[in-house]
Amino acid sequence: MTDTPPCPVMSVPRREAHQKVTGRAHYSSDILLPGQLYAGILRSPHARARVRQVDDCAVRKVAGVRDVITPGDDPGFYWYGEQVPTLGEELRFVGDEIAALTADSEEAATDGLRAFAVDYEVLEPVVGLDDAARDGAPLVYPDKPGNLAAKPRIYSRGDIKAGFAAAEVVVAGTWTTQTALHNALEPHGCNAWWDGELLNLWVSTQSIFTVRDNVASKLGLPLNRVRVHAQHIGGGFGAKQVDWKPTVIAAILARRSNRPVKLMLDREAENLAAGNRNATRQQLRLGATRDGRLCAIAATIDIDGGAYTLGGENSMVAGCYQQLYDCDNVYTEQRQYYSNTGPAVAFRAPGYVEGTAALEQAMDDLARELELDPFALRERNYSSRDQMRDKVYSSPEALRRCYSAARQDFDWPVRSQPATPRKCRGIGMAASVWPAGSRNPPAYATVIVQTDGSVSVLSGTQDIGTGTRTVLAQVAAQALDLPVDQVEVVIGDTATELYAPPSAGSATLATLGPAVHAAALEVRQQVLTLAAQELKAELQLLRLENGTVAGTAESPAVPLRELAGAAPPGSLRANSAIQSKPGAVATCTFAVQCAEVEVDLDTAEITLLRLTCAPDCGAVVNRLLADSQVIGGVTQGLGFALTEARLVDDATGLVLNANLEDYLVPTAADVPPINHAVVNLPDVSENPLGIKGLGEPPMIATAPAIANAVRDALGVRLRDLPLTRRRLLEALKQSGTGR
Repeated sequence: MTDTPPCPVMSVPRREAHQKVTGRAHYSSDILLPGQLYAGILRSPHARARVRQVDDCAVRKVAGVRDVITPGDDPGFYWYGEQVPTLGEELRFVGDEIAALTADSEEAATDGLRAFAVDYEVLEPVVGLDDAARDGAPLVYPDKPGNLAAKPRIYSRGDIKAGFAAAEVVVAGTWTTQTALHNALEPHGCNAWWDGELLNLWVSTQSIFTVRDNVASKLGLPLNRVRVHAQHIGGGFGAKQVDWKPTVIAAILARRSNRPVKLMLDREAENLAAGNRNATRQQLRLGATRDGRLCAIAATIDIDGGAYTLGGENSMVAGCYQQLYDCDNVYTEQRQYYSNTGPAVAFRAPGYVEGTAALEQAMDDLARELELDPFALRERNYSSRDQMRDKVYSSPEALRRCYSAARQDFDWPVRSQPATPRKCRGIGMAASVWPAGSRNPPAYATVIVQTDGSVSVLSGTQDIGTGTRTVLAQVAAQALDLPVDQVEVVIGDTATELYAPPSAGSATLATLGPAVHAAALEVRQQVLTLAAQELKAELQLLRLENGTVAGTAESPAVPLRELAGAAPPGSLRANSAIQSKPGAVATCTFAVQCAEVEVDLDTAEITLLRLTCAPDCGAVVNRLLADSQVIGGVTQGLGFALTEARLVDDATGLVLNANLEDYLVPTAADVPPINHAVVNLPDVSENPLGIKGLGEPPMIATAPAIANAVRDALGVRLRDLPLTRRRLLEALKQSGTGR
């Protein structure tokens, strides 16, 4: 660890900003190919049903409909952990795929879908955790007793019974977190076109190589016959790193028609069948001594994973209990249940958002019980080790720096006074750990100096809206000492054959940045070697500065473009690879957040007045983009705390708010000033740039910080998220505070 950042902190605007604001950035939905057909998918209207018959006669008569596939045409490959067919007769959630078609227009495709006549045997659904776990509940899968998707995941260290026996104070409670929907601005979508034997796919994805590999595997194609393009992506948040059916369905329909096919999910389909954050129920106990030392942490966690296992079952809700605080005795038991709802997948800091929401509220309750400042309690149980992995943290002081930065920026514990007596204000804080954000190898990059002196950076990554092009250009420009606008970054195409991992786990820059940096340094050396030959100067006396090679007074300065023009085309290039290596330390990222809220006792409206987020992300490369990540993460955390929840009818399993009118994501009017208290602490344990990720940490502690502020304002603890007006009104009524 070092306090000197290898890359200077800059605020460089996004490279693609002008394209986006002028409508010139091409997303999957913007792709228009000659002769293109439009596809649609018929989805189950029932949460649990069996298809007796699909009658498509009327569909084929609809003007403009070109082709139809039904379960009888199923291609014969299977999906998810349960190995279900592409088009199924056993339907397990509202939105499950039944059939598909192509048509000359989107309107004709919609008309065709309405013309299907399906005979269903409607079955009793399993809806929610309580229903899934009850005795005698229907089984989503006959061979999965108790609707358990897998064996419980149990973690234990120390002696939990002895820990609670030694505790002088015990705090206990049951917390629930809701199912949340990703709602990226751009829904999932795909354009498929067969150019002879080469399948081209334009996909909205977080991982072009994952799409290539999975599609090739499903269709039995060599990898070199699938090319995936993704130039601009309107967000993903985890759902777009998953292998979903529509991409392969589009490829099948395109091959059958010998024409390009566009298959885009509308907002309803996106919210029914493209993943969600799993709901949880967490029974939690904390034991501590009177002076605030944790003796024991125990948590029993139930997860609603939906109908299929494809990532949500790996959500580590228990992780924060095992890592965040110094405690010798920890026991967690995590169980995932099937239900007849859409499948859960990764969603920005999966598991840690849900687990931290409960743990940090319980820590706040413990601080009140002990009459300790919440910062003091947490710092008293500070851990410089990752006890889950039994390794020292690579930045053992990082979280302590986050505490200090958040406290100072927020001016803790100062709070303002409300304007009227029927409004009250409170402050709250929360901390978080995230066991990712370090590199995720392998990754490859190429840096080329063109004959005109411009520089190209090639990588097989994708930019999901986080500014990947910009920061990779910065890294290359810094290593070569060039203006950033002289560097072009080429990404989003598997034809580069420069493998890059998914844009996930807050690991993109921490993985690819070092690869680009190493390649750029090698090219820099090539340039200086060439200059020494051309100038007949000693290599060690030459330096590359601001696009010019300079040396001694006897050696004239030479612009890079002149040197590059003298070299054979393509000769000034270098490749670099980042490979896996065992780590002696645990690289994690941390964050601390403070929030102030105002609660209207008459309307039960909660208003977030201000929030400070102090995240540890190693070295900050681009302050502007770092601020953007913090604001985006906190905004999603605000929605998770107060408004966002998928609503499902308990009797039928119908989703009641699969749209952006009834599913309430925060708008600009809902978001207060968000302060990014910068903790610029480079961590060179895994890469020379000292970079760690920033995508996920800003979201994790937002909800508990807000919940703790509401508790501070009202004196009432609400343990179910989101903190809706209805729940708050009930709490105010029970406490006698409301009208």
